[in-house]
Amino acid sequence: MANTAELILEGKSYQLPLIVGSCEEKAIDIRKLRADTGYIAFDSGYGNTGSCMSNITFIDGEKGILCYRGIPVAELAEKSTFVETSYLLIYGHLPNKTELDNFSHQLRYHSMIHEDMLRFYDGYPSTAHPMAILSSMVCSLSAYYPDSLDPKDPAQVDHLVPRVLSKIRTIAAYSYKKSIGQPVVYPQNALSYCANFLHMMFAVPSETMEIDPDVTAALNMLLIIHADHEQNCSTSTVRLVGSSDANLFASVAAGICALWGPKHGGANQAVMEMLETIHKNGGDVNKAVAAAKDKDSDFKLMGFGHRVYKSYDPRATIIRKNCDVILGKLGKKDPLLEIAKRLEEVALKDPYFRERNLYPNVDFYSGVLYRALGIPKNMYTVMFSLGRLPGWIAHWREMHLEGDDRIYRPRQIYNGPTTANYVPIEGRK
Repeated sequence: MANTAELILEGKSYQLPLIVGSCEEKAIDIRKLRADTGYIAFDSGYGNTGSCMSNITFIDGEKGILCYRGIPVAELAEKSTFVETSYLLIYGHLPNKTELDNFSHQLRYHSMIHEDMLRFYDGYPSTAHPMAILSSMVCSLSAYYPDSLDPKDPAQVDHLVPRVLSKIRTIAAYSYKKSIGQPVVYPQNALSYCANFLHMMFAVPSETMEIDPDVTAALNMLLIIHADHEQNCSTSTVRLVGSSDANLFASVAAGICALWGPKHGGANQAVMEMLETIHKNGGDVNKAVAAAKDKDSDFKLMGFGHRVYKSYDPRATIIRKNCDVILGKLGKKDPLLEIAKRLEEVALKDPYFRERNLYPNVDFYSGVLYRALGIPKNMYTVMFSLGRLPGWIAHWREMHLEGDDRIYRPRQIYNGPTTANYVPIEGRK
């Protein structure tokens, strides 16, 4: 294989270096393209642009492969815990017993937020979306750690990592309590990471709550499969903001805001709303599929297709399997799950969807499972944030450890007016 690609511009030849990743991903290095040729590469949406080199997560969209540090996500979802997987993503290897015990201790020890922050919640209206509260509260955490915000200091970063992972879980649970008018429930550090979150979400001071181990296991699985997904919109945002040397809290808050959009983390909520609409209208999935194909219809079939995957999203496979298991253990039967299954069956038999590689993605079934666990719809994107958090931290940390100080700054092609003069207000039409 050649070491370079040849580019011919205006009769002149340029040699562009080739880069090959450890899993045979191939790229043309155009970092000197503008300096050498005067041209830039145009790639709206960055669908064909590699913004960094990373050793955290590998995706093969054609084959439906997703691995964290080389380990298939299905294996981690079955055998690992979210805390262990977080350590793997952030620090590059599965922890030994001492490392895991220390990491878990740090997560327990830092589960509480400063008591003054509870007053912040009083400033939000009851209608505030939990993502709005989460993003602003996470950014506010930086005010409480003024001596630990230097991204270039590994000791300060290691000081913050468990605090971010632990306190955001608490902030998220408190946001939910605020939205339903209940008092906050303080963390119980004897509980595991996921069980502690469920306790803060659903316990009340007047009653004793037993955490269902099946519910804890399901949440553990959901957080693991969301833990990282390469250079998606929110992760790229965390890297972009972090490239300015913004602190970890500010970078993560930016990632939360990016995840909020319905095209990204908000898609699972949109899927549930679609399934509820189909159920309300009689449950006719054939009618829904026909409407999705009709160019004159404003109905969209949410949860199908993915920017990267051109086959079945491996995360959707894991969740679909667990939906039946968890709902069976909990003794629940959800009509929305049955509609989702029928919708998938009809859609995947239709050439329209197969030819366009429109297979169910991770959002298609995750909302059904969150619903079974008692998580309300407006918290689905918050749950996505909790899951994606170790991936954001891992990428932010990797970027700074590499020592690449170059701030992210995409170019553009300007196509506006070439010349214009200022016109005084009395002369404007």
